[in-house]
Amino acid sequence: MGLIWSLIVGAIIGAIAGAITNRGAAMGWIANIVAGLIGAWIGQGLLGTWGPSLAGMALIPSIIGAIILVLIVSLFVGRTSKK
Repeated sequence: MGLIWSLIVGAIIGAIAGAITNRGAAMGWIANIVAGLIGAWIGQGLLGTWGPSLAGMALIPSIIGAIILVLIVSLFVGRTSKK
């Protein structure tokens, strides 16, 4: 049951990051889950595990990490699509 909660929380974190950056409309749920889970890993690695936690993920650092990830990925995707 823990894996399901992690996927759900990862999807929510990815959706929040996409909404904040205005780049989440075209991502889809699988990309939101991946962005949320990888963003949680990045955010907690850089900022620690402070703040409220859900499904083993500190929410605020996870959202910040997901925002960083979405911005970096959209930067590279934007460059390759313009060529």
